[in-house]
Amino acid sequence: MIVRTWRGRALKDRPEAYQRHFDTAVLPALESLPGFLGAMLLRREQAGRLEFLVITRWESLDAIKGFTGEDFERAVVEPGAVAALESFDDRVSHYEVISRAGV
Repeated sequence: MIVRTWRGRALKDRPEAYQRHFDTAVLPALESLPGFLGAMLLRREQAGRLEFLVITRWESLDAIKGFTGEDFERAVVEPGAVAALESFDDRVSHYEVISRAGV
C-alpha cells in the first residue's frame, strides 16, 4: 500500500471552503478510481492560517499513476481547490506502508 500526502493552506475566515470542496468533489472522484483505498482530510491552525493535510491510500504506484499520469509526484489541484486555498504544495509525498494497526 502507498500513502500519498499533500498540503494546502487557507485563511481562517473561510474554514469550510476547502472541506466542502474535498467532500463534494474530491472524494467522489477518487472513489471511482481503480486502486484507491481511502482518504483523510486533516486540519490544524498554524500562524493565523488553516493548514489542510490530505492523506490518500492506494494499492500501488501504478494505481496512483492512473490518477496522475506519469509525473505522479505532481499535485493534482482542481480549480475548486485553488479557489478555496491561499496556497498549496505543487508536489506530493509518497510513503510505502510497511507496518500498521487498525483500519
